[in-house]
Amino acid sequence: MTMSGLDKWYGYMKSHDTAALWDLLHPDAVFESPVVHTPQRGRDITFKYLASAEKVLGGPGFKYTGEWRSANGAVLEFENEIEGIKINGVDIITFSDDGKITHFKVMVRPLKAINLLHRLMGEQLAKQ
Repeated sequence: MTMSGLDKWYGYMKSHDTAALWDLLHPDAVFESPVVHTPQRGRDITFKYLASAEKVLGGPGFKYTGEWRSANGAVLEFENEIEGIKINGVDIITFSDDGKITHFKVMVRPLKAINLLHRLMGEQLAKQ
């Protein structure tokens, strides 16, 4: 598998182009949040979560600090600081053979960061 999907993900994170994000998502994409118990299934809800997360986390301090690839996916470690709380996490992304995101799981630490993101994501999702 080529990592064109991963290249497109990095492009989205730089451009913030939500049309590019929509095109990158498989119709049956699944999103797993660090604070929601059940997987969120489908392109619509996955898009909503990822677009909101980019607004909450993707500001000027956001950076990927590590990358590990497999045959059909990648684990991307990230960090940022919001409201004085250092956030560290990973995006675990699985791609279809045609480079579409089929599964996106986010894991975050420490607990203060999870609580902060829970509040900020709730506020962002309520705006949509």
